Amino acid sequence: MASLLRNRLKSVKLKSFHNLSCRAITISSFMCNNKPHEIKETVSLLNGKTLTFSTGKYAKMANGSAVVQSEDTAVMVTAVCKDSHDLQDSFLPLTVEFRMKSAAAGRIPTNYLRRELGQSEREILTARLTDRSIRPLFPKNYLSEVQIMSNLLSADGINDPEVLCINAASTALSLSDIPWDGPVGAVRVGLIGDDIIINPTRHELQKSAMNLVVAGIKSSKVVMVEGSFNDLNLNTVLHSIKAGMKEVKKIVASIEQLTIKCGKTKQEVKEKIFRQELLEYLQLHYLTDLKNIFSDFTLNKQQRDKAVSSLRDSIVKNIKSQGIETVENNINHAFSAFVRNVFRDLIFESNVRCDGRGLNDVRDISCEVNLYKPLHGSSLFQRGQTQVLCTVALDSPQSAVKTDSYTILTSGLKEKSFFLNYEFPGYATNEVKQGRGVSRREIGHGALAEKGLRPVVPADYPFCIRLTSEVLESNGSSSMATVCGGSMALLDAGVPISAMASGVAMGLVTRCQPDGEIEDYRILTDILGIEDYIGDMDFKIAGTKTGITALQADFKIPGISLDILHKVLSEGHTAKRKIINIMSETISSPSVKEENMPILETFEVPVQKRNLLLGPAWINIKKLFLQTGVQITHVEDTTFSAFAPNDAAMQEAYEVVQKILDSNPEPQFEFGAIYSVKIMELKESGAMVSLHPQLMPVFINNSHLDVRKIAHPSAVGLTVGQKISVKYFGRDPVSGQIRLSRRALQESTGRVHDLESLTSHSTQLRKERIVANSECENKNVNLENEK
Repeated sequence: MASLLRNRLKSVKLKSFHNLSCRAITISSFMCNNKPHEIKETVSLLNGKTLTFSTGKYAKMANGSAVVQSEDTAVMVTAVCKDSHDLQDSFLPLTVEFRMKSAAAGRIPTNYLRRELGQSEREILTARLTDRSIRPLFPKNYLSEVQIMSNLLSADGINDPEVLCINAASTALSLSDIPWDGPVGAVRVGLIGDDIIINPTRHELQKSAMNLVVAGIKSSKVVMVEGSFNDLNLNTVLHSIKAGMKEVKKIVASIEQLTIKCGKTKQEVKEKIFRQELLEYLQLHYLTDLKNIFSDFTLNKQQRDKAVSSLRDSIVKNIKSQGIETVENNINHAFSAFVRNVFRDLIFESNVRCDGRGLNDVRDISCEVNLYKPLHGSSLFQRGQTQVLCTVALDSPQSAVKTDSYTILTSGLKEKSFFLNYEFPGYATNEVKQGRGVSRREIGHGALAEKGLRPVVPADYPFCIRLTSEVLESNGSSSMATVCGGSMALLDAGVPISAMASGVAMGLVTRCQPDGEIEDYRILTDILGIEDYIGDMDFKIAGTKTGITALQADFKIPGISLDILHKVLSEGHTAKRKIINIMSETISSPSVKEENMPILETFEVPVQKRNLLLGPAWINIKKLFLQTGVQITHVEDTTFSAFAPNDAAMQEAYEVVQKILDSNPEPQFEFGAIYSVKIMELKESGAMVSLHPQLMPVFINNSHLDVRKIAHPSAVGLTVGQKISVKYFGRDPVSGQIRLSRRALQESTGRVHDLESLTSHSTQLRKERIVANSECENKNVNLENEK
């Protein structure tokens, strides 16, 4: 019975093993059949730069996945969408994320958790750059949620990953089944001297007068532009954009070749649900009412929005009561299309906008400076219903924004001594917003305004500059109003900027053919919020009277031609010069404020008193900062710098420092004089002696204790408490230590000669002893022979 049971158990084990083996073979076969098959395409750009596009190796479960590599910098981007279509949305729910992994650069995060935490400012700006490049090419009726994830695989610290993210996102969307009218190509353009550099390295970008990113499509249309310039003229900027578009075509062709090899079939796009006859009904019955609202130039933003909202409520009520349409969302969609068509048609028909301005007119502007005396600099800039309050705070150089180790590696930027903080509270648009951190929009608009002002701020300015911009009212172009208000606030703070800078937002309204080609258009200067929302473009231009410092373009159509771009830049350049003329009437040169202006001075402290000033663990410096607000920094050797918020604080700190330095006056010693010192401690390498009761014990090395080479002070009879004579040789110029020598006294008193005579006498004695020993041995030998 037992043997039968054992045989059954054995057969069960063999059967189980056989099943496991079969499963293992099946899994192995499955893995072999699904072995990653990578497909690559390479494109050569100007200046010998190359880009490699690949797919089929990573993230195969995503709708689309691609890797773009430039030398040793590689970025992987995945595109994923939801299967459901929420046709109730009025905009595309597109999310773009970018993560800079420290491991990609061979680094460990420096935070206490040693892992990636929240998104950094650079990650957010890179994601927004990618978003603006790909969003215009999604079909208007495609409303499924799409997520683009950019993952930095490796970073060599030389090549920039930001442009790679745009190209990788374009490749992933082109390869996927997500409806998208791409591909898009993007390059970064630099300018060194008169040479245009495509995709410049980190070191080349530091020398470049331009940092421009251009994205476009195959038909030579520009889809996205963003850049900062060292106040370059308009022709140079246009020439650089054209040069970038030539390289963009090469990238687009390479992505198309990869798409032909392994691209997926695109999904069908569902149309919005509202009947065409509903739109025709609105045109027939309510066209005059809506035109009257948009033609009433006395209405401001809130009044116009309220009038349109009341008309919509009335239309919804009437249509429901008549039974024409019962679904309110369908009525709202039709009404939105109706408003858009009427608003745009009025601009084409009359060349007059809803506030009564012409196409090239700028809104009324009013400016104020020096609002509050305690502020270093302040300004209030009002353009129409957009109001911005800017303030400037000047602080010590130690207040500069420090960057993390990865950003230093990839960009070379260690710190920023000029930075701008942009705030957009809810009350600026009469909204209720709960307390939250800085939004992505605020970070993006602040970075753009900072780019517009950075070229005019002197690089060698001694103070750290923080410019804050708080939007108090908003009806379009608050970021460009920040450039205007910030420029005046800097002048009010006495900052010697190279020239006044201003900014303006340009808009565009187009009529397109069925194939998407623009057949007619109107360029709008200084757009309102509604013109941004209903229009086709928001092109922000910042600069001085003579040049351009920053650009950023958002398009809602799949790109514009270079001819239209040229006209937009020309009209925007003219508009910002008009704005600067108005600003100059309020302030045109740096103000002189002596009462509350900060002071930065350097002073010298003797080496021997350096520790007295600092105190243990720099306690004296910390106390001084708490008492007076003055920050003292050790520059080098005996040089210190003192930053004070005003002259009164500096005087108070000066008195405190003098009191500290004079609290322990040092006795004066004569160079080369002989002094009697007391041995306090014996060490293996020397002795600690007391020169004066008010001074710390001084160390004398063994080499200065005696003319002979000794291994310990006791070898020459020195003991603790013994008094010896030493010679004073001043202080060491580097360490400030007092220099004493006992050996110098021995050499000067002739002890060296006595030692030589003693040595010769010892040698003579040794010779006489040898001779005596040899004579004694000879006598012994003679005695032995006689025996």
